[in-house]
Order: sequence, then C-alpha cells, then structure tokens
Amino acid sequence: MQKELTKSCRMGLLGISLIVIVLDQISKYIVRGHLELYQLKPVMPFWNWTLAYNEGAAFSFLASQNGWQKIFFAGIAIAVSIGLIYYIMTKPFNLLAGLAFSFILGGALGNLIDRIVAGKVTDFIDWYVGTHHWPAFNVADSFITVGVTLLIIDSLFVSKK
Repeated sequence: MQKELTKSCRMGLLGISLIVIVLDQISKYIVRGHLELYQLKPVMPFWNWTLAYNEGAAFSFLASQNGWQKIFFAGIAIAVSIGLIYYIMTKPFNLLAGLAFSFILGGALGNLIDRIVAGKVTDFIDWYVGTHHWPAFNVADSFITVGVTLLIIDSLFVSKK
C-alpha cells in the first residue's frame, strides 16, 4: 500500500517543476546571447554547444509546415501540463513517480514558453559520434527524457500493481 503524499510534498513537486523551467530558460537565454545560429563550440569529443531552433516537435517533426503545428504543439503542451498538475495535486503515486511527473511538467512548460514567446524552441546540445549527430536538444527535453525514464523504472521495478 502506498503512503499518501502530503499537500506540502505535492507543492514541493510543483516547485521542482518550476526549478526545471528556470534552469531551462536561463540556459536558453545564455545560449542565445553567446552563440550565432549553428555555430559549434566543442565541449568534448562527442558534444558541442550549438544554437538551433525547432518549430516542430521532437526531431523537428512537422517543422516545415506553414505554422499550424505551433498552435497544435502548444495546445498539446497546455493539455499535458494541466493534466499533470491535476494528477500531481490529487492522485496517489509514489515519490519517484512524482519526481518523474515534475520533470516532465517542467520540461513541457519550458518548451511551451519558447513556443509562446518566440514561436519556436531553442535547442543547443549537440551530441554526435563521428559524423552522425543526434538532433539538437535542450534542458527541457533532457528533463522530459529523464522523467519518462523514471516512470519506466518505477513501473518496472518499484510500483506494485
């Protein structure tokens, strides 16, 4: 049986989401101020900083459309965020799942801010092997990925059915 999370713990999870948003927005602000578009700044043999913009979703999905995708993806982010806030505040779950929900919420809102303010998402982390580059991503994307990974770990190894 899961122990019910307190209201203050649930608020703390929302606070973690806020920290994710702040980290994401600060990192994007710094990159936009210090890099030219597509400029590469090597960090390690498999990692560059580079400024890129994404008007679509993951891997620039639908980026070449005529603009409807911006509203579509913003709508999805708003719906997911409202659902996650409701879930965090009202439903039973363990702390690991709560942390995962917080990371996903913060990442979704971080990218939503970009879509609303600039109409596109700022990406800047470029990982590669040889000449094969992973699509550029950002701090929000990283937290979403970690959050989903934590949910998978929770569902496979922690939560009891």
